[in-house]
Amino acid sequence: MRHTEQSGLLASREQWLQQLHGNYKKTKHRWRNQVIVVRSSLLLLFFVLWEAGARMGWIDELLFSYPTKIFRQIWGDMVSGSLWPHLGITVGETAVGFVLGTLLGTLLAVIIWWSPFLSEVLDPYMVVFNSMPKVALGPIFIVMFGAGFTAIVVTTLSITVIITTLVVYNSFCSVDPNLVKVVRSFGASRVQVFFKVILPASFPTVVSTLKVNVGMSWVGVIVGEFLVAKSGLGYLIIYGFQVFNFTLVMSSLLIIAAVATAMYQLVVYLEKRLLSRR
Repeated sequence: MRHTEQSGLLASREQWLQQLHGNYKKTKHRWRNQVIVVRSSLLLLFFVLWEAGARMGWIDELLFSYPTKIFRQIWGDMVSGSLWPHLGITVGETAVGFVLGTLLGTLLAVIIWWSPFLSEVLDPYMVVFNSMPKVALGPIFIVMFGAGFTAIVVTTLSITVIITTLVVYNSFCSVDPNLVKVVRSFGASRVQVFFKVILPASFPTVVSTLKVNVGMSWVGVIVGEFLVAKSGLGYLIIYGFQVFNFTLVMSSLLIIAAVATAMYQLVVYLEKRLLSRR
């Protein structure tokens, strides 16, 4: 009799937990839908006000253009095929700068963490280099690597590597020292401490750095294309300014925003997949 009552209590408790979890999922799903609706409404309102402002003379149509004209420009360039080479070059440069910047920055953070002496030596240099305007370094990279793909990627790396290094290294240093002491009390080596404590504890920060590097990679690539490129979205922006075709400028900026958003969402998806497997 007692066994039957305990089984009934367990079944009712499990049913209650399932109902609670179901309510939580419904609430979260409803919240996500509300966010999407409000976000989309704000974007639509922005384009409507932009269109109306240009049509009614509230803003300078020559300088800011307006959405329908910009979308016609984008569609015409897509149909004619003139857009795809520029888009492919810029996305390729961004992808290379993004991947290399993340890998090199993380590797440099590991090296600095591994050697406290090296950390003390390099700390002021990293701060100074991070504060330097990267546009000023562009001409130096052009002279060193030539006016092409390599100079643009190096310009991107000058932004992404140092930021990745600083963020990841600070994450390594902020790990609870008590965890390190516990592992070392069992005779763990420095390698074991890193792979058993430091890296797992910093993994969310390392993955989140990918999202930061998406924006930094685009900044570096566009700056590099402003300086040296003869193709790419950055080149189209400069060309549009030179010929006073501000619709081309705004369409290039809109494409950059759309592709950067898609790249960011891809990184967010990868982040969720990687963190869910931990």
